[in-house]
Amino acid sequence: MSDLNGYSFLFAGTALTLLPSGALWWAQENLLCVSDLHLGKAERIARRGGHLLPPYETKDTLIRLERDIERTGARIIVCLGDSFDDLTSAQNLAQDDVIWLTRLMAGRRWVWIEGNHDPGPVEFGGTHLAELFHPPLHFRHIAKKGAACEISGHYHPKARLNLRGRRLSRPCLLTDSDRVILPAYGTYTGGLRSDDAALSQLMRPEAIAVMLGTPPHPIPMPRS
Repeated sequence: MSDLNGYSFLFAGTALTLLPSGALWWAQENLLCVSDLHLGKAERIARRGGHLLPPYETKDTLIRLERDIERTGARIIVCLGDSFDDLTSAQNLAQDDVIWLTRLMAGRRWVWIEGNHDPGPVEFGGTHLAELFHPPLHFRHIAKKGAACEISGHYHPKARLNLRGRRLSRPCLLTDSDRVILPAYGTYTGGLRSDDAALSQLMRPEAIAVMLGTPPHPIPMPRS
């Protein structure tokens, strides 16, 4: 769709589009992929005695997710893990948010991939999997060394560059010939800079970072 204002690229022979929100759109398969929603993070932090945060991040994340679903008309939704900040957060979602999420799921194939924050099935419909193979792409939460045709999340990658004397840092998608690592989609999510060793050692030398914006902007992946 030409009005998505995203960044389109080829990966493993498939045409993909990174949306300004950080969602990945696979138009040929009518598939929308998001990673690291971390729904319920404010509740989890408060429950564990941390700083009190405004409890609006779940609603903000669902607003953006609903918008992306409506704009693309997606019929398959893949959530790449850490969809909930922990399993108790999934149980403690406000009833209005449960109804909202249930409505978004209705009539669509919805796949929950297990993450390290939510390593088991939650009490929602859909399909719960450790990984999903939707040829030719492998969807999983954490990238595997030596993998190919892989779409993952987990790291919440961010890229930093100097622009006209100012240092700019934004969430980004990382991609090379083997893998795509999605930015975190959730509102209350930090990030790992692309020059961190965990990412620098994982990505090939020719990797690019696509910084979120309207539209997203590709740059060579910043490294240390």
